[in-house]
Amino acid sequence: MALSNMTCQAAKPKIKPYKLADGEGLYLEVTPAGNKYWRLKYRLLGKEKRISIGAYPAISIADARKAKEEIKKDLRSGFDPVLRRIQSAQAHAFNQQLNFKSMALEWHSRQVQLWKPKHAEIIKHRFEKYVFPDLGNFPLSDIKPMMVLGCLQKIEKSAPDLSRRIKGMCGHVFKYAIATGRAENDPTYGLEAAMKRFKRGHYASISVDEFPEFSACLKGYENRVNRQTFLALKLLLLTFVRTSELVEARWGEINFENAMWLVPAERMKMNLPHLVPLSRQSLSIFLELKELNVGSDFIFPGYYDRRRHMSKNTMLIAIRRMGYAGRMTGHGFRSLALGILKEKLSYTHDIADRQLAHVPKSGVDRAYDRAQFLQQRKKMMQEYADYVENASK
Repeated sequence: MALSNMTCQAAKPKIKPYKLADGEGLYLEVTPAGNKYWRLKYRLLGKEKRISIGAYPAISIADARKAKEEIKKDLRSGFDPVLRRIQSAQAHAFNQQLNFKSMALEWHSRQVQLWKPKHAEIIKHRFEKYVFPDLGNFPLSDIKPMMVLGCLQKIEKSAPDLSRRIKGMCGHVFKYAIATGRAENDPTYGLEAAMKRFKRGHYASISVDEFPEFSACLKGYENRVNRQTFLALKLLLLTFVRTSELVEARWGEINFENAMWLVPAERMKMNLPHLVPLSRQSLSIFLELKELNVGSDFIFPGYYDRRRHMSKNTMLIAIRRMGYAGRMTGHGFRSLALGILKEKLSYTHDIADRQLAHVPKSGVDRAYDRAQFLQQRKKMMQEYADYVENASK
């Protein structure tokens, strides 16, 4: 006969534990101390087993019967409910120990072999500075969208672009956790709708028509700035490589005999080696730097620690002191060069673009377009250097 709530409430303790059967193996066990526990007796592979469902009255009769049906459903599928409970408890304990910081570092370690060392260092630094203080110690399952949004909104007050990059980083961590069976959802999904809108700008650069004035200003600045800094600015103008590619350059990359600079793939944005044909003007600067920095592996060693390269901010500061703050940047030399090559020297975009180390945007084009235009680029770089040299005369 099925139990009623009145029967369960009226059950009094005895000297020994006893059972009140509800049917289909479910019963209420009453202990000498007066505690009452729901238990289910079942058979699996010919063996009789028991499993606890919980204490009465916290677990009502209806709850106990519902739990009984779930357990019997598992039994019909061949699962041992005791083993499943143990596995569930272990998984829960593991997930509680698995916080965001440990998952982020695991994801980072899986990606680091695909990244340049500098990029890997930047990603880790951003986690440590901006994310771990707010989210690092929380289990993945406890992190909700509002928690992530709160973290991101602190960043976007001063750096909206960075806040979106960090959102993407966190999203990658959660997607990795989902793929490896350690998370069920990504709380970063859709958060961009609640973040500030902003318009990405381009690097500041003077126009082609403003170049003669800039060139004259640079020439007049020569005696008012450190010689290495001035030569770095001249080389940045003549070669229009990225600032980091210039300041991190080593002497082993320069072939004086063939007038060629080979920037290795590991220092290039697109992870491909890049050839820079050197004009007579560029070679002259490299030769002066060779005498200026005797014994240094770096072409532009640091001022205070010659074992390290010069900071790329050095040139940006010099440009500001020339009076071009907000109007010109190190990266702006690339835009300026592209404009001069196309507007003043009539070179096609394809040839000029190759010298900027750009690659076709389409994956198909990248696979089939192997044109390097090296001979044309050699001629172009000398004509460009001659134009630059004559601009301020």
